[in-house]
This record gives sequence, C-alpha cells and structure tokens, in this order.
Amino acid sequence: MALPIAPFAGVALRYGAVALAAYALSRQVARGRTDQRAEDAMDALPDGMTAHRPHDRDQMNGTLRFRRVVRLGTTGPGIEIDATLLGRVRFRRV
Repeated sequence: MALPIAPFAGVALRYGAVALAAYALSRQVARGRTDQRAEDAMDALPDGMTAHRPHDRDQMNGTLRFRRVVRLGTTGPGIEIDATLLGRVRFRRV
C-alpha cells in the first residue's frame, strides 16, 4: 500500500520555510554583550510598574518588574521568573 506523500510534503515545506526564516534572522542579529551596570540597575528595581518624568529633561522613564516563583506541587521543584523592563522615551526639537 502506497503512502500519500503530498500531505507530508506540504507540512515539510512549511516547516522548512519557517526554519529558513529563523536561520536568516539569526544571521542578522548582532551578538550583544552584558553590561554589569545595567544588570545592577535591573536588580535594584522595585516590583511593579513605575513612571517618572524629570522636570529638567524632556524625557519620560518607565520601569516594570515581574518576579514570581512557580512550583510544581506544594513541595515540588520550582523556578523563579524575574522579568525586568526599562524604558525611556525622549522628545527633542530639531
């Protein structure tokens, strides 16, 4: 009994296109570096969301920190999720 190849070919073509796009995107992204000053600033942020607008500058700063511990069961293994976002929007007349 012969296997129908056409349905598998469509799925393989779709996954191949996604893999090719991911490969091309990964080649375009520059390798970053870790700045310890930025790491220390993110560790010092309070939990929650804040916004600040300094009066001596034309900018607005915002921060967001989400920190949770997720466990499997009451005494099971856990993982800590620490998501930090720093943002700045600056307006200047040119």
